Amino acid sequence: MGGKFLFWGDEKLYLRGVTYGPFRPGPWGHAYPEQAVVEDDLARIAANGLNAIRTYAVPPRWLLDAAERHGLRILIGLAWEQHVAFLDDRKRARLIEDEVRAQVASCAGHPAILGYAIGNEIPAPIVRWHGRRAVERYLERLYQAAKAADPDGLVTYVNYPTTEYLELPFLDLVCFNVYLESPERFEAYLYRLQNLAGDRPLLLTELGLDSRRHGEEAQARALEWQVRTAFGLGCAGAFVFAWTDEWHRGGYDIEDWHFGLTTRDRRPKPALAAARKVFTEVPLPGNLGWPRVSVVVCCYNGGDSVRCCFERLAQLDYPDFEVIVVDDGSEMGFRLVRTGNRGLGNARNTGLAAATGEIVAYIDADAWPDPHWLRYLAATFLSSPQVAGVGGPNIAPPGDGRIADSVAGAPGGPVHVLLSDHEAEHLPGCNMAFRKDRLEAIGGFDPQFRVAGDDVDVCWRLQQRGWSLEYSPGAMVWHRRRQSLQAYWRQQYGYGKAEALLERKWPEKYSLLGHLAWRGRLYGNAPIRPALGRWRVYQGVWGSAPFQSLYGPASDTLGSLAAAPEWYLVIALLAALSAGGALWRPLLFALPALVIAVGACLGRASLAAVHARFPGPARTRLARLPVRSLLVLLHLLQPLARLCGRLRYGLTPWRHRAAPAVVLPRPRTHAFWSERWESAADRIHALELDLRDSGLLVQRGGPYDRWDLQVYAGGLGGVRLRMAVEEHGAGRQLVRVRSWPRCAGGWLVLTLGFATLAAGAALQAAWPACALLAASAGILAFRTIQDCAAADRALPRVLQERITRSRSAHGPVPTGAVRQDRATR
Repeated sequence: MGGKFLFWGDEKLYLRGVTYGPFRPGPWGHAYPEQAVVEDDLARIAANGLNAIRTYAVPPRWLLDAAERHGLRILIGLAWEQHVAFLDDRKRARLIEDEVRAQVASCAGHPAILGYAIGNEIPAPIVRWHGRRAVERYLERLYQAAKAADPDGLVTYVNYPTTEYLELPFLDLVCFNVYLESPERFEAYLYRLQNLAGDRPLLLTELGLDSRRHGEEAQARALEWQVRTAFGLGCAGAFVFAWTDEWHRGGYDIEDWHFGLTTRDRRPKPALAAARKVFTEVPLPGNLGWPRVSVVVCCYNGGDSVRCCFERLAQLDYPDFEVIVVDDGSEMGFRLVRTGNRGLGNARNTGLAAATGEIVAYIDADAWPDPHWLRYLAATFLSSPQVAGVGGPNIAPPGDGRIADSVAGAPGGPVHVLLSDHEAEHLPGCNMAFRKDRLEAIGGFDPQFRVAGDDVDVCWRLQQRGWSLEYSPGAMVWHRRRQSLQAYWRQQYGYGKAEALLERKWPEKYSLLGHLAWRGRLYGNAPIRPALGRWRVYQGVWGSAPFQSLYGPASDTLGSLAAAPEWYLVIALLAALSAGGALWRPLLFALPALVIAVGACLGRASLAAVHARFPGPARTRLARLPVRSLLVLLHLLQPLARLCGRLRYGLTPWRHRAAPAVVLPRPRTHAFWSERWESAADRIHALELDLRDSGLLVQRGGPYDRWDLQVYAGGLGGVRLRMAVEEHGAGRQLVRVRSWPRCAGGWLVLTLGFATLAAGAALQAAWPACALLAASAGILAFRTIQDCAAADRALPRVLQERITRSRSAHGPVPTGAVRQDRATR
């Protein structure tokens, strides 16, 4: 396998397949036609440009030999009693396991075998009866049984939308049978399946249309767009159901469904010609009018890694592209543009300026692309003219070392953030492409981002202009992960610095504590399930829903807190309080809380290691044990490294967003006249933008709040404000703004806690402890008042600037200046 795709040796293999069977068992002892009929069928299948068949029973040896002669690979279905409650009888369950092992052993090692399907569409009522977890565990047992009989064979399970919720991360391939007659719904569901597949190949193991009900011409047309869509969205293969209308199931010939490319007597239908035509275009049609693409590689001390990148770039299957290397101070020998060490953002802009293509694609020096990388990127641009940027998955190469394999499953790697199954909020810099004119329209990349953060910033600025970003699951690159703990620490420390820079530029996207609030969902190699909360399956009334999905809890507060970099500050505070027990014994109460805080950290890291998925050889149980142990350590190091980077560059929970003010924060009322009519909502929105432009953090009130905006000049406090507009006729309005101080709840509780402890220590004459606790409470109280005062002072200044701009644009305001009065709440 090769990430999202299959390889046969060094050759990339797109499976252009058809299902074969099931047939009525004959007197010759197997569920296939006579040998002469099979030989003729396989010859015709190969002659029509197909290279794979899928069977529903283990074929005899002569059929495997015939498939090899015709260059066909076989995905073998293993037959067993999956339509009954197979887990209710332990003896039956063991017999099925033995039967699967024996079926695989009977044909293991044959060169025509692509892999084995340990099941096909276990009925949803059966899964519901046993429970999804029991079925998942049993399928893993069957997987291990098949692997024991043929360790080198690929093993999968063929699922379908009604049991989509089955989580089977151990499978080598993700296979689904999908029958949807609407192109829009078909495409949308394939995007969803690609996100479920993650870094594994996705195969559509059944698709097609019934010619009996829809007609043979409609069947041919549907087959064209189904196959074209499947490969266009990055599927590694597709099997048309079926080769012939001859179909036997459950002891009966099925005569009222005609899905075959040929009739029962093997007469070709129009669908066969359609399949032959569309399969010749795999993976994408060659006549799309491919735009010129400039591939930019930014490297710094690239060495051997960039040479590997170049070798793969030279093998790209694309008609019109150039490669631009921006050598930002490295010593490697390949150069097109050389610069001083001016940082990543500057290097990307240098590549943009030198690019001659209408599409500019960026790839890191320690990454290398799939041969069809540019075709998938360009095809997405061609199909979506409004899209400004496109990216795809980046997958860690298997067998890159124990530390690299662990880092691949650790948090903090380059991930894409999706708003839907295909619309992106963020594209990682190791695999992203943009229309050149759109990048130039926003001024390119921001040079202040020297190591990281440039990709996040450019994606936000493009979306700020109203342009969208797209995710193409087939546009895959291999991206090497860090190969030492020191390198991983430096990377995460750099990300912490980048977050600090981004927060200064985009304060509205960060919370008071300094956390980035993505609107979309993060996808990567380190998914972590919530520690608490129940996962549920949408099954419909009485299990009747045709599409059944798994849904998790909306949030996991405990897990999120334990993963936050600032959790280490909580641990440090509890450790300090516990150490203070040497001065005043009641402070030892913090010791149990410290144990809980550390335990939450360790527990979450361990849970993440248990659920982590690894590519290639690391998937085996024996090989992944040391990797998972190292993964626990990485989950503990990652937030600590980011915290150090954040703190070093000013992204702290107690940071200032405005100059400190020497003023007592208090409730105030601001009022001013306007000759220009404007709705209250527009005025509040304009005031919100002005406050943001001044560097303040602004939050909007909700539908049940009596305040409109909450303005923070620091993490500890700010002001809330409410606006009212009086109408005085002829467009004249009197605008009133009331503001009052607001302390951040968590800091207020902490301040009161320190003050209470200081009082307790004073009562027991523990003066050293009292002094330290009182000083802590005093510092927090002073900073809270300072932050409230800064916001209180900034508000009238922003209002005055707005009045001044209004006066210059619309003439004098008659009664004009801002008036401040003591407000009563």
